[in-house]
Amino acid sequence: MKPRWIVVLLFITVFAEARAQRASYRVEALVSAPISSIRGLSVVSDEVVWVSGTQGKAGRSTDGGRTWEWFSIPGCDSCDFRDIEAFSANRALIMGIAEPARIFLTENGGKHWKQVYFNDTKGIFLDAMDFWNDKDGVIAGDPMNGRFKGLQTHDGGQTWQDLTLPEAAEGEACFAASGTTLRALPGKQAFAIASGGSKSRFFRYSGGKWAVINWPATQGAASKGIFSFAFHGAKNGVAVGGDYMNPKDENSNCLVTSDGGNTWALPRKAPRGYRSAVEYLDGRQLITTGPGGTDMSTDGGQTWEALTDEGFHAVRKAKKGSRVYLAGGKGRIAVLRRND
Repeated sequence: MKPRWIVVLLFITVFAEARAQRASYRVEALVSAPISSIRGLSVVSDEVVWVSGTQGKAGRSTDGGRTWEWFSIPGCDSCDFRDIEAFSANRALIMGIAEPARIFLTENGGKHWKQVYFNDTKGIFLDAMDFWNDKDGVIAGDPMNGRFKGLQTHDGGQTWQDLTLPEAAEGEACFAASGTTLRALPGKQAFAIASGGSKSRFFRYSGGKWAVINWPATQGAASKGIFSFAFHGAKNGVAVGGDYMNPKDENSNCLVTSDGGNTWALPRKAPRGYRSAVEYLDGRQLITTGPGGTDMSTDGGQTWEALTDEGFHAVRKAKKGSRVYLAGGKGRIAVLRRND
């Protein structure tokens, strides 16, 4: 057994290193967009960033957020585009969530938008969209007729087909808070969905089979559950959420897994309340945000410390690069910077 003073010294050293790593970052405001709320955020590279949100609007930057172009999709003034998937500076898909649910595609940098999906069925509500590559993608939505709504594409979003997703419990649904309640996972056509409401569960599809996993997330009310999750590789993952009606509540608002989502556990120290998005910076460092603030972890999600009290709806890392962007209420867009 190690002497107590060695254990204490190790703890102090680890704590000091973690604080030093967090202190090396800051959230830097970029612009206030002409969009009242942004929840759709897709970062193609360190320089190419797309956003979407309320009032039928979207935006694009091709210079790392220094300058922006803003687009109003015709006939969509009341649309809420809560998710966006961008593939390049020219090509992007935006998803309008509800009655009617709409998906639009641009292939010329936002100059023109083509409607590629329309559904005005009563009760339809799309939550999140993700892609494995430029062609193959999937969408998950709230339950219809007792089963989560699913869509899939194999031609880059030009056409969409129905996809059978699992049955939902009464009062169980997904959240359209940041477009990350659904994630494409490593492996052919593997993906996962997180739910909330009366029940909060983790649904993973792989090898043609569904695994339905109960986890110790807060649940039991329409405002509670997991709102976002992320994986680094096939095994390590973190999920965040909470109760958006009680945004300071830390009870069961974060979960971690090291076995691909088969089992989940509470972290040693949770984020400071309801969080709507989480993203890996690397294998050990993560950032999570919500309207009430932004936190970071340097140990794979086991402990979280405050980065700033400024909160956002969405946070995403560049698909091809290392830069991390945030977007949220009142059209705010920011970037995570290193202080050194």
